[in-house]
Amino acid sequence: MGTRIDRRDALVLAHYYAPDAVQAQADLVGDSFALAQKAVKSDKPVIVFCGVSFMGESAKILCPQKAVYLPAPDAHCAMADMATEEEILHIRREVDDLAVVVYVNSSARLKAHADVVVTSANAVKVVSRLKERNIYFIPDRNLGAFVAAQLPEKTFYFGHGCCPIHAATTGAEIRAAQAAHPAALLLSHAECPEEVRTMSAFVGSTAGMIAFAEKSDAREFLIATEGGTLYELRRRCPGKKFYLTRESFLCRDMKKVTPEALARVFEGGGTPVEVDEAVALPARRALMRMLELAQ
Repeated sequence: MGTRIDRRDALVLAHYYAPDAVQAQADLVGDSFALAQKAVKSDKPVIVFCGVSFMGESAKILCPQKAVYLPAPDAHCAMADMATEEEILHIRREVDDLAVVVYVNSSARLKAHADVVVTSANAVKVVSRLKERNIYFIPDRNLGAFVAAQLPEKTFYFGHGCCPIHAATTGAEIRAAQAAHPAALLLSHAECPEEVRTMSAFVGSTAGMIAFAEKSDAREFLIATEGGTLYELRRRCPGKKFYLTRESFLCRDMKKVTPEALARVFEGGGTPVEVDEAVALPARRALMRMLELAQ
C-alpha cells in the first residue's frame, strides 16, 4: 500500500462519462481538458482524476509539481494510440506547409509530436488560426472531418483513428430513436460519423451539448454520446427529458472508475501518474499553444 491521502488535500475531478456515483463525489465535473485547467488553478497538492489514462497524463503535464492519481490506472481510451510517431514523421516529410494537430484524446507521446493540441470544443477556432495551409489531424477522423467541413480554405489529411463508441452510431439507430421520441432534438458529439452529424440539431463537445440543452426551449432531447453525460444534463436541466440514442452508448473503460476505486486512492492504493520530462516538455508546449490560439 502507498501513502494514505487526506481528502482535504485533494481536488477530485470527474469526467462527464464517469459513473453517476463518482460524479456525485467529485469537486468538479467536466470534460477532460477543462478539468486539467482547473487542476492548474487549484491550490490542492493532490489531483485525483476520475477518467482514463490520457486525462491523467494531461493533468500531470500541466501540473508537474502536483501528485496526480487515476482511480483506475488500467482505464484507457482506445483512440488515444490510434496514430504513431512514425506516421507523423512520414507526413512531415511528404507535405509542405503542414501543421500536425493532435486531439486531446491522445497519449502524451502523440501530443509531444504535435504543433498544437485541440479539444472538440475549440478545434475549429484553433485550426482556423494556424498559418499553415495543410493540416494533419489525428487521431479522430470524424472530429477532423467536422472541422474540415467548416474550414474549406485548408487541406486536411487524416489518420485512421476514431472513438469506437461514437463511431458505432448509425443513421438507422438515430431514425429509430427519433421514431420513438419524435419531439426530441438530436444532440451529437463531433466524434460521431458524418451521417449522424448531418441529422443533428447540434454537433459539438460534451460540454457544448450540455450548454445547448440548458439554453434550448425544447423539452426533450436525444443524446448521441456516452451515457454518463445524462447525469449532468439532468442535474442542470430539471424538467427536461433526455434519451440516449442507444442503451449501449457506454465506454467500458470509463465505467472502471468506480466509487470503490476512488476510495482506494485515499486509502493508499493509488499509484501517481508519471510522464517523462522528455515527453512532457514538448507536449506541454503544444497544449499551451492551444490556449494561446483559443483565446
